[in-house]
Amino acid sequence: MDSKSLTRVRTDLALEAKNSISEDNSAIKGVRVTEEKDCKNNINIIRMDVLNRNGAQIIGRPVGTYITMEVPNLAQPDNGSHREISKALAGQLRGLITDAYHWDTRIPKILVVGLGNRDATSDALGPKVISNLFITRHIVEYMGYEEVEGAFAVTSAIVPGVMAQTGMDTCEIISAVIKKTKPDLLIVLDALAARSIRRLNSTIQITDTGIHPGSGVGNDRKAITKKTMGIPVIAIGVPTVVDASTLIYDSVKRNNVEEPIQISEEFANMYVTSKDIDAIIKRMSFTISEGINICMGFEE
Repeated sequence: MDSKSLTRVRTDLALEAKNSISEDNSAIKGVRVTEEKDCKNNINIIRMDVLNRNGAQIIGRPVGTYITMEVPNLAQPDNGSHREISKALAGQLRGLITDAYHWDTRIPKILVVGLGNRDATSDALGPKVISNLFITRHIVEYMGYEEVEGAFAVTSAIVPGVMAQTGMDTCEIISAVIKKTKPDLLIVLDALAARSIRRLNSTIQITDTGIHPGSGVGNDRKAITKKTMGIPVIAIGVPTVVDASTLIYDSVKRNNVEEPIQISEEFANMYVTSKDIDAIIKRMSFTISEGINICMGFEE
């Protein structure tokens, strides 16, 4: 029976990819890491800038900025719907948008895309976020910009589904929408895969390098990046699944087992999620959607 090492565990999180090589933030040339802690709200923000080709080759991620928000309470119930997390997310997102695209005095147009399968709960984060967004493109089209006075951007949104539902690659659908509606910037939302169980439903990754849909679970799809879309792409994701290798790897580490462990190939493609993932996705999607709404200038 074929087997694979537990050290080869998939992850969509750039910080995990970097830490699997070195925990020392100054050890990798071409990678700069800074950290900001909000102890009051229990939010830790780690910004990793991959500065050049050397850094990109070492950690296996494109040149760009990766912001990791460690938010242990993200999936927990909260009467205020974690407003503090939404505001922190809005601030980080606003900064990346401003850096990614330099427009004139007009209000920019932003297309938000919710990736994933609405019918697969752990993969429904993107579509669920879209359903809670305040969309304004149609208001501007029919009533003018004065109806969204004070807004940071004009927003439109789409949930393209998955190839099994549409027969089309997600990249093809998004490209067609961009060609027709001509947005200035793209925000893509997706559920991710993590290497560590402790990051499950408790980490938000924001990056200006785009995204490879399905990469965390081994699916090969066209990348959604500035190069493929023709406009800047910012990706937001939360790890909602881990694979079987991660479960065993974490258990081995916790029990201080040092001998090399192998996992059977038949288990290598198994992915697991929390048993209450439906409730978690509902809460997280609202918190993230509010972060985007606040970023776009809509506090209420």
